[in-house]
Amino acid sequence: MTGGSRGIGAAAAVALAERGADVAVTYRSSAEDAAQVVKRIEAAGRRGFAIEADAADAAAIGAAVARAANVLGGLDILVNNAGVGFVGMIADVAIEDVDQVLAVNVRGAYVAAQAAASRLSDGGRLIHIGSCAAGRVTGPGMTLYAMSKSALVGLSKGLARELGTRNITSNVIQPGPIDTTMNPADGPYADAQRSFLALDRFGTTDEIAAAITYLAGPGGSYITGAELTIDGGHTA
Repeated sequence: MTGGSRGIGAAAAVALAERGADVAVTYRSSAEDAAQVVKRIEAAGRRGFAIEADAADAAAIGAAVARAANVLGGLDILVNNAGVGFVGMIADVAIEDVDQVLAVNVRGAYVAAQAAASRLSDGGRLIHIGSCAAGRVTGPGMTLYAMSKSALVGLSKGLARELGTRNITSNVIQPGPIDTTMNPADGPYADAQRSFLALDRFGTTDEIAAAITYLAGPGGSYITGAELTIDGGHTA
């Protein structure tokens, strides 16, 4: 699980453990949060550990996947969750911002999947966390972020074709506004986001975690190359 110390990643890591998985999570700066997630994984009766690895650092994220497989004795599931948000008009965006967003949201996901591909067991699962912005951009300033999340669709479909002969599936989950510390349901931009939804509320991390565990479990065995949209009607 990349980016598993809080938010969607933390909820999904615990949910997977509760369904029988041993889980390794990566984190960038929140060691204390990551330690709490590991405690919750262990409370579910599974093995868990945290690896400090910035998704923008290709060597670090590749090494983290390799370490997870080595420590846990194999790899059945990779959840590409690490990501960064960004808002800015295209005329004002610095090239350094472009490099950072693409390094985390696109290159980091590619490198993690690349490192996982040869280690995944037959019948394994690749699950990438995208964004509803990949399907509908509701306002200005979202170009860079939407582009980066749209790239995960191509990554996932390509992997579905490459790895399908081994019964490895690859899918993208496209969440809508989710109540997290990064995007709280009572934050300054929350009302604007809710105005685009069919359901008048933000989603929860547990709702996205439920979709991740579904794709990772028996019910997801014949789903590949797909986008699972969980956005409260953002794209309706």
